[in-house]
Amino acid sequence: MSAVVLVTGGTGLVGKAIEHVIEHEPAGSRFGKRPGETWVFASSRDADLRDAKQTLALFEKHRPTHVIHLAALVGGLFANRERKVSGLPYVSAACVDASQATFLRDNMLINDNVLNTARIMKTQKVISCLSTCVFPDKIDYPLTEEKVHLGPPHDSNFGYAYAKRMVDVQNHAYKEEFGCNFTSAIPTNVFGPHDNFDLKHAHVIPALIHKCYLAKKNGTPFKVMGDGSPLRQFIYSRDLAKLFIWQLREYDDVEPVILSVDENDEISIRNVANSIVKVMGYDAGAKFENEINDNGQDRKPASNAKLMRLIGEFRFTPFEEALQETVDWFLANYGNARTGPL
Repeated sequence: MSAVVLVTGGTGLVGKAIEHVIEHEPAGSRFGKRPGETWVFASSRDADLRDAKQTLALFEKHRPTHVIHLAALVGGLFANRERKVSGLPYVSAACVDASQATFLRDNMLINDNVLNTARIMKTQKVISCLSTCVFPDKIDYPLTEEKVHLGPPHDSNFGYAYAKRMVDVQNHAYKEEFGCNFTSAIPTNVFGPHDNFDLKHAHVIPALIHKCYLAKKNGTPFKVMGDGSPLRQFIYSRDLAKLFIWQLREYDDVEPVILSVDENDEISIRNVANSIVKVMGYDAGAKFENEINDNGQDRKPASNAKLMRLIGEFRFTPFEEALQETVDWFLANYGNARTGPL
């Protein structure tokens, strides 16, 4: 069966991971490219998805039967705090630059244009990428799919969180009124090759990798904000890519699915930093600044019970192995990686 799969934000962290999996998994396998499939990995160079006309033109050019929608305006904890009102332009999933746009408005424009254009073009299926930040700040753990709308999100990133929440609302509305097969995925903290290593805008693992690299290069301390106590579930981008491909081919319900390692596989930021020190060969070790206010949320474990019940057998890459591959990629591609101004 012929299919054209359009991946928005296709040059970002997860888009590049999907491309890697499609190219390297055995053809015709569960996660590999199948006969008759065409994969299109679009970036902001192809269309500014905040613009409805450009979005329509992109769809008319490629005529996608399926869409994995990754494109978003994103940033780490401090980027979100700084840009509730003054945001950044759409570049591609996990890309950040300075601008006056807001997290809320830009992401709502992007999401609305993609979903409405998919309806107009009669796209068979759309999977949109959400984030665990959509969940309420005050909630009983572990996080599960039905808890998304049970309270306001953390105030550090409410603009982004509400924009992402609205995707779930839109999916249900489009299904009810038009019968569209729109659904969403909720990954936990993603890392891997092609990540954003910009120290100002990166998420925790790529930021720490870059900081450790510079500390080793310059003979300076590897300082880590906070006391290292917060716990997080980290998922390797290439594992997440396989889960998106599974969801594209085998899951057809409107309700979102959390894509994550098991909640018992939480790792502390202290252990992450120490693992990076080991992989980098940085002998001086990490120095934690012990400012508790810099920690962010202590933990927000998410259950992957629904995912594992539906997918069956799946092997997640061990954290140390995934970290090694990520660091190896960073070191080999430092000159071309997204490292930002130093």
